[in-house]
Amino acid sequence: MKTIGLLGGMSWESTATYYRLLNELTRERLGGLHSATCVLYSVDFAEVERLQAAGEWEAAGRLLADAARAVEAAGAELLLICTNTMHKVADQVAGAVSVPLLHLADATAGAVLAAGVTRVGLLGTAFTMEQDFYRDRLASHGLDVLVPDAPGRALVHRVIYEELCVGVVREESRAAYRGVIADLVAAGAEGVILGCTEIELLVGADDSPVPVFPTTRIHAEAAVTAAL
Repeated sequence: MKTIGLLGGMSWESTATYYRLLNELTRERLGGLHSATCVLYSVDFAEVERLQAAGEWEAAGRLLADAARAVEAAGAELLLICTNTMHKVADQVAGAVSVPLLHLADATAGAVLAAGVTRVGLLGTAFTMEQDFYRDRLASHGLDVLVPDAPGRALVHRVIYEELCVGVVREESRAAYRGVIADLVAAGAEGVILGCTEIELLVGADDSPVPVFPTTRIHAEAAVTAAL
């Protein structure tokens, strides 16, 4: 098995899910006591969040590029950025290493199209929903991407940073997310991308009348496929 390099800690709550999924999926495919061969570099999310809020994406990219080089030096043969939002600096990270970067949006678009869905709602941080780095990547695969209205985006973003990233899961937030999903479906979404790795801690298939696409699981599945 190839060694999977993980750039994590953004937040560690979702990185823990990545680690679990990679090992579970490897065991499912290989059986017995098999587990994933991986190297994890977990950054201090407080520093990354500060750079995000300040719009200092170049500096954030340098931070992750340094982490990527360290992971490659530790033996990684392919690389995952374990967060949707920080794919804003994916090109900067990919340019720092010689191993392939498995882009989360590409893997997600493949899963959406494989399900026969072309018009999809996107939930994520405000950066992911409002900026073009992620939506355009999905659109390049032929997807029509919808995002919540401004109050919906603010709600989704707040719950991610103030609750999910610190391990807080509230029923009232789950109900609020269901409302946002319902609005996207009413606007024509045939499926919903859970485009922030922490969102999967809060909602899943049972919370949506249309298929949901959990990006953490999709990314992990693609990584195990590429590594075996």
